Amino acid sequence: MTPPSCAEPSKLAAPQTSNWTWQSWEGLEYLTCDLLSPWSHGFFTRKFSPKSPAELTSALAQNASVLRVKQVHGDRVLTPTEITHTPHAPESSYPPADGVLTEAGNQAAWVCTADCTPTLIGDLTTGMVLAVHAGWRGTAQQIVPKGIARLLDQGAKLNTLRVALGPAISGAAYQVHQEVADQLVATLDACPTPSPESLPEPLPGQWAGLTPVQSDPEPGKARLDVRHVNLLQLLELGLGAEQLAIAPHCTHSEPDQFFSYRRDGTKTVQWSGIVSGSH
Repeated sequence: MTPPSCAEPSKLAAPQTSNWTWQSWEGLEYLTCDLLSPWSHGFFTRKFSPKSPAELTSALAQNASVLRVKQVHGDRVLTPTEITHTPHAPESSYPPADGVLTEAGNQAAWVCTADCTPTLIGDLTTGMVLAVHAGWRGTAQQIVPKGIARLLDQGAKLNTLRVALGPAISGAAYQVHQEVADQLVATLDACPTPSPESLPEPLPGQWAGLTPVQSDPEPGKARLDVRHVNLLQLLELGLGAEQLAIAPHCTHSEPDQFFSYRRDGTKTVQWSGIVSGSH
């Protein structure tokens, strides 16, 4: 599945302010984004561990079907008819993928992260939603644009999409090999974009301070902000800045709220989910 064709690179405008709000369920707080207010959704924290999506869905919707996959840092996005498992089955029985796309109303799409970018997307035209686990490998394979391509195949409209990029490791905290940074910058080469030597200035407003790649004092290393690469990929697809939001939280620097694989070295995760509507 190929992503939609690129748009003119004129979308780097100041975004409208999107508020992020802490909600409460069973005495614990999870994060929501006003941009996704038409859909029940949540970016949950480490405090909900070890609750599974089957349990967490109750915080979002009653009797919603639970959809998740075995995440493998790839670019595969699956629909419910392509996922054959029961909500309480062991992870090894889930199909390998890193995105879940709904097909009907009251379906809850879930992904887990521990530094990677949890991306929740809703379409106002159809009510359908998409949840994506976007690590650097998946981002290098353009998993979010590929997932959006599947949404458009189902009748979604590019200008009615709403996208929230949840808590993830910030560029200041994420040291990678320069080759990794180069791979992600190369994903922007399919559209008219600046060269790595002249990357765009940090965006204003809620995106202030985010840049795709920063220098690192260690030779052969760079600092990488995967969220900003995803942001640029989305802008190049033709989404407007008012359709996008990035959570003002870094998993690495907020240990009380979030697990971080880079910080802790343990395979512990927090979940993010969104429930489809029906039009």
